[in-house]
Amino acid sequence: MRIAIETVSETGSTNADLAQRIAQGGVVPEGTWLITDKQTAGRGRQGRQWLDAPGNFMGSTVVAIRDQDPPIPTLSFVAALALYETVVHRLSSPQDLMLKWPNDVLLDKAKLAGILLERHGDCAIIGIGVNLAAAPLVQGREVLALSAKGPAPQRDAFANDLAAQLATEIARWRETGFDPIRNRWLAASHCVGEQLSVHEGEGITTGTFDGIAEDGALQLRLADGAIRAIRAGDVMLES
Repeated sequence: MRIAIETVSETGSTNADLAQRIAQGGVVPEGTWLITDKQTAGRGRQGRQWLDAPGNFMGSTVVAIRDQDPPIPTLSFVAALALYETVVHRLSSPQDLMLKWPNDVLLDKAKLAGILLERHGDCAIIGIGVNLAAAPLVQGREVLALSAKGPAPQRDAFANDLAAQLATEIARWRETGFDPIRNRWLAASHCVGEQLSVHEGEGITTGTFDGIAEDGALQLRLADGAIRAIRAGDVMLES
C-alpha cells in the first residue's frame, strides 16, 4: 500500500472531505490520508461531536473494499490495534493503555482517542482523533492526553507512524482474517468476565464481557447465563 499524507490547516471534517471526493467521482487511492490542524465539525460515533485542540491528531484515511476482505465492521478493530501499537511504544508504563469495545483507546481508563468507521460505496473511511497535546473537556466523560505521561509527540511524526502501522495491520487482516486481530485486541482490552454496562438507546444492559463474535459484536453474558450480541452501544466499565 502506498501511503500519501495530505495536511490542511483547517476543515470541517476530514471524513466528510474524503467522502465528498469519493461521491464526486474523484480517485482516492487506498492509503490516502487527510490530516488537519483544526477541525470545526469533527464527528465521533453515533453522531457525537469530536472536540479538537492544537497539537492533537485529527485525520482520516481510505481503505478499498475487496470482495474477499473480512467483514468490513471489523476494520474498526484493525484501526484500534494500529493506534494502540503506535501509542504503546511511547509510554513508559504500557499497562496504562487499554482498548475498549468497540474501538476506544483508553489511557488510565480515560478516553485518549476515538475512531469513526464509515462506508462510502466501495471504500471505507476511517477517521481517527487522538489527544496528543491536550484533552478537551467533555461533559460526563473522563478524557486524557498523551502529554499527561510525558512530552507530547510531534503531530506529523505521530501521523507517519500511525499510517505505516495501519498499513501493516490491514495487510495482516487481509492475509490472515479477523481471528488473529481479535485475539490481539482481546489481549489489550478489558478482561473476559469483567462487569460491563451497555447503553443502547434509552436502555442500559448489564452483564459480563464474554469476548467478541466473528463479526465484531460484543458478547455480553447476562445474569441468567444467556449471551447477548451487542452491535451498537456505549460500554461503561464497572471496575
